[in-house]
Amino acid sequence: MLTGAGFHVLLALAKGPAHGYAVMRFVEQVSDGAVRLGPGTLYRTISRLLADGLVEETDEDDPGAPHDARRRYYRLTGPGEQTLRSEVALLTRMVEAAREAGVT
Repeated sequence: MLTGAGFHVLLALAKGPAHGYAVMRFVEQVSDGAVRLGPGTLYRTISRLLADGLVEETDEDDPGAPHDARRRYYRLTGPGEQTLRSEVALLTRMVEAAREAGVT
C-alpha cells in the first residue's frame, strides 16, 4: 500500500513524464488545493519510489515547457503502473463500501 503522497505522485505521472514542480501543480489542481506536496515531501517520496522501482528518471521532457537543465523528469515503470492500478482498485472498493454504509 502506498502513502498518500506516493499515490499522488504515481497518479501525476500516469499521463507521462513530468518534473517535480509539474507533479506538485497537478496534485494541487486535482485536489482543488486540499492537498499540497511541499518540496521536501515530494522529493522524499520520489526517492522512495525510485528505490522501489516504481518510477525512474528519464531524458524525456515536456516540449511545451521552457528548457531548464536542472529539471529532472520522472516516469512510471511497469511495476509503478501496476501498483497505481492496484491502489485505484482498492480506493474504488473503499468508496463503494462508503456508499453502502450511507456515508456518501
